[in-house]
Amino acid sequence: MPMLPRIALTVGDPAGIGPELVEKAIRDPKVLAACEPAVYGPPSSARFVPGVLSRDAGLAAYEALVRAVDDARGGRVDAIATAPVNKEAWAMAGLPWRGHTDLLAHLTGASRVAMMFYSRPLRVVLATVHVALADVPGLLTREHLVELIRLAAHELPRFGFAKPRLALAGLNPHAGEHGVIGTEDDAVLRPAVDTCRAEGILVGGPFPADTLFVRAMRGEFDAVIACYHDQGLVPVKMAAFGRAVNVTLGLPIIRTSVDHGTAFDIAGQGVADPGSLIEAVLLAARLAASPGV
Repeated sequence: MPMLPRIALTVGDPAGIGPELVEKAIRDPKVLAACEPAVYGPPSSARFVPGVLSRDAGLAAYEALVRAVDDARGGRVDAIATAPVNKEAWAMAGLPWRGHTDLLAHLTGASRVAMMFYSRPLRVVLATVHVALADVPGLLTREHLVELIRLAAHELPRFGFAKPRLALAGLNPHAGEHGVIGTEDDAVLRPAVDTCRAEGILVGGPFPADTLFVRAMRGEFDAVIACYHDQGLVPVKMAAFGRAVNVTLGLPIIRTSVDHGTAFDIAGQGVADPGSLIEAVLLAARLAASPGV
């Protein structure tokens, strides 16, 4: 029998629902059939009060991830699936990173990373993530978008899309209506798409976002590149909340995660749904076991 991939499960913030999710996931028959799970977290969560922000909880989540990344880079685990961390707790601990993605790039030395939400009905790559909406237009430079489209085109074949069909969502309503509702779509987004198309990448847009995600779910595109956090995550969570998986593109290791936060409001109650973490572990195992999904 071939050896199952060894997947590290980090518990995330130990005051959130992460420890409960991990405990449920490692007992799931589908998980046990797909991989050998290894838990990374503090020796005990007893000292952390469920639902209460703390510096110690933020630091514990950070230390667990550092250990998991070190083992992934050293070949002691084949992939990492992470339970959610709390950004406020990280700030309380004095950590400069806003979340998993920034820290993972730092720990692995990756020069270009991106957050993709993967589900069967819809895949979404985010051009910007945890930034104020007012800052988004300034961050959407032609150079940034070109590099992001290239990264998505390079990474999507691992997920079973040999020649991925990509679509860029417009920033403004109606993708700017040819400059009537904002100039960014014509001045920045469209030239980025044209550059990538000239390189042979199958990408179109910018398309009006209010219909683009429906088109993608109907099979016209393999992935959508969204300009900002909520533009991309509202549709993917409507389509597959609890089943979508957050994947970090561009890393030298495999990392998947849940599609939700620490849920402090239900921490410690035993009611948290492990579905997204289970999907994250299964996807990590498939990526580790074969070049495609």
